[in-house]
Amino acid sequence: MKVSTEAGINSKRLHERIFELAQIGKIGDTGVCRLALSKEDREGVELVRSWMTEAGMEARIDPFGNLIGVLKGTDQAAPVLMLGSHVDSQPYGGRYDGVIGVLGAIEAVQTMVEKGFRPARNIEVVAFCDEEGCRFNKGLFGVRGMTGRLEEGELDRTDKNGMTRREALLEFGCDPAGFAGYTFQEGRIGAFLELHIEQGPVLETLGEPIGIVSGISGPVWWTVEMTGFAGHAGSVPMPMRRDALVGCAKVIVGLNELARQAPGAPTVGTVGSLSVFPDSRNIIPERVSFTVDFRDIDLARRNALEEQLLSLINAVCLEHGLTYTIREDTKSDPRYCAPELRALMREQAAEMGLTPPELMSGPFHDSLTMSYVCDYCMIFVRCKEGISHNPKEYSSPEDIELGAELLYRTARKMSE
Repeated sequence: MKVSTEAGINSKRLHERIFELAQIGKIGDTGVCRLALSKEDREGVELVRSWMTEAGMEARIDPFGNLIGVLKGTDQAAPVLMLGSHVDSQPYGGRYDGVIGVLGAIEAVQTMVEKGFRPARNIEVVAFCDEEGCRFNKGLFGVRGMTGRLEEGELDRTDKNGMTRREALLEFGCDPAGFAGYTFQEGRIGAFLELHIEQGPVLETLGEPIGIVSGISGPVWWTVEMTGFAGHAGSVPMPMRRDALVGCAKVIVGLNELARQAPGAPTVGTVGSLSVFPDSRNIIPERVSFTVDFRDIDLARRNALEEQLLSLINAVCLEHGLTYTIREDTKSDPRYCAPELRALMREQAAEMGLTPPELMSGPFHDSLTMSYVCDYCMIFVRCKEGISHNPKEYSSPEDIELGAELLYRTARKMSE
């Protein structure tokens, strides 16, 4: 599909940068591993900072680990237009998740500069720190820090090697003592735009290269620990066992069944991480810790699922003589994109000869947190077979170009 434009982005430069960044933390032929606040993450951030500078922005890293590039506008008092996403990855991730949003935003700004366009207000491009949340089991850290939404104890969270987030930030070159001075004041950000791969199969099914996001599902993350009693696997009769892993298995199956109760509804539930103690083939498992992730765009339906899941855990533990604890790691309400921004994106897309469909987002994004402080809107880019968080994640150059072009046109219109 050809974009109707007389003055568009530099597609060649954008794709070269995507490829170059993908070499940092590369796994296999197409995968990446740039865990938040790791040495690979720092190397990637420094490379992206060099591109921000090349694009004509002033770039800095704040105490939360966010990389921020600023293109100054004519009115310094006007609320900022913010663009961006993240460049940290899952441990077994792909090269496009988050990355096209940051590099697409840099390309949008660099195109403005090269075409002599001076925005009416500051434009800030942000590569937010630790969107993924896989290292410290709580995501959206940088954007929540910037907007004053961190919770007590977050710096004491540890990764699988026992390193705290505080230690990782210091090793990254950031000082948590400076947090207070870098929280954005209310009203400072006027709007936020994010370009991202869809991470699902809807656009491919519709045969559409890009879409406009209508809203983001509200995620709930739990860490559940179930405790029974260890014993010899060969001598303890089945009716006398307090097997924590059997209880965990019933909860996993039950969560799957609960999430399937409303056919066609965008309800999802996942247990993605599990650890067993004492982890021996001939000892009855005494303790099991596992994560729960469930989401829905419908808050009432999600809340009902939460209650049903809690009742299930209670019943399973009573049946098997287990005790349990639940730690709530994340809980956010569904958030909808601003109608005015969606309308503007549709207008700009029409000028490109496109009629992108609107669709909701099951995954959360930095936009979810930004929605609490300003209007936001997202552009989705089709990804092959809906695959993401996997080295096989793929979006075609042509589709990425369309998404980046729409981002550029929308941002420029909002900055006139």
